[in-house]
Amino acid sequence: MPIRKILVVDDSKTELMYLTGLLQKGGYTVRTAENATEALASLATEKPDLILMDVVMPGQNGFQLTRTISRDPLYADVPIIMCTSKNQETDRVWGMRQGARDYITKPVDSDELQAKIQALN
Repeated sequence: MPIRKILVVDDSKTELMYLTGLLQKGGYTVRTAENATEALASLATEKPDLILMDVVMPGQNGFQLTRTISRDPLYADVPIIMCTSKNQETDRVWGMRQGARDYITKPVDSDELQAKIQALN
């Protein structure tokens, strides 16, 4: 199934604006959420084709939310790419163990993000 609709979860408005602009230029429809509660509400409204997930957020962090989503039978088929400033190998491994399909570090490189999305298509 081609990726068209992307949910971006990040508590930074600046990062949300940057990623939304970057993805819309690539032809994607983008919705945003600033925390786990908004992300889960957005999922219930409309299932995205891909989720870009920040890690460091107030309340439930991105690792916890990724685990919750990837273990829910309704959403287990939605790929998640961790998109975070946490650039340690242990963070990447932990993110993948929580159910993420890929991991990209901030600042996000447009070409690298597009390549990772294309790899999931």
